[in-house]
Amino acid sequence: MTAHSDFSPAFVAELARADVVRALQEDVGAGDLTAGLVDPTLRARARVVARESAVICGQPWAEAALRQLDPEVDIAWLVPEGHRCKADQVVLEIHGQARAMLTAERTALNFLQLLSAVASKTSDYVQAICDVPGSHARIVDTRKTLPGLRLAQKYAVFVGGGVNHRLGLYDAVLIKENHIAAAGGVTAVLQQAARVAPNARFIEIEIETLAQLSEALDAGASMVLLDNMGLSQLHESVQLNAGRAILEVSGGVNLSSVRAIASTGVDRISIGTLTKDIKAVDFSMRFATELL
Repeated sequence: MTAHSDFSPAFVAELARADVVRALQEDVGAGDLTAGLVDPTLRARARVVARESAVICGQPWAEAALRQLDPEVDIAWLVPEGHRCKADQVVLEIHGQARAMLTAERTALNFLQLLSAVASKTSDYVQAICDVPGSHARIVDTRKTLPGLRLAQKYAVFVGGGVNHRLGLYDAVLIKENHIAAAGGVTAVLQQAARVAPNARFIEIEIETLAQLSEALDAGASMVLLDNMGLSQLHESVQLNAGRAILEVSGGVNLSSVRAIASTGVDRISIGTLTKDIKAVDFSMRFATELL
């Protein structure tokens, strides 16, 4: 599978299928002992209810889990992917083999609760800055993701209205403090990055002072990460930059501070907590069995 941030339906379907295969193997192993209590011929109807308001995300994963165990299952989403549901709203109706639904239930809900949480948090930040006068800032994710589920979480950021940063260490360059020190300075490390990674999606350098920013701009930096700067420094950085490079802010961003940061004129605001510090959305599945 080729990783990219253009989440086409075909790419997402394959990503979800692969994630679900691993998750079901982890959960089911050699077989679901408890589901063995259920008559294999029994069919059932079930509903998935959101116990709180959330941006729904993860439908391809939930569907993949259900269809992996019952390819003929009927699935009807009542809230589209990327739309917000209300508390206690039915978001999904299912009709299929009862035993298969019971086995797939936890895997389907695990993906739904995780990805909806990421999309919801991202949407909260996007909405918080959407009307800041004069701002064009975008909300951006980081690599602070659950191991093995990075692309799924970055998809959820995308669904929530955010922008994906680099997908991993392989597609773009982010030069940090230790890279600068090891390479001999800001100018030297930028020159080396241009030689080592000419085909990188982008080369970004993290700086901590206005002096470093000035040197980076003079060295031709096209993207600069302003790390843990106060508002006054951010305003000065935007003026010094004068549109030469894309300016990104990181460090200590929260819903209370994000509007003020956006108002400084920076281009991007990266937030690790979009994927790292999240509270799962509460979903539940309820059965109404009927023999057919």
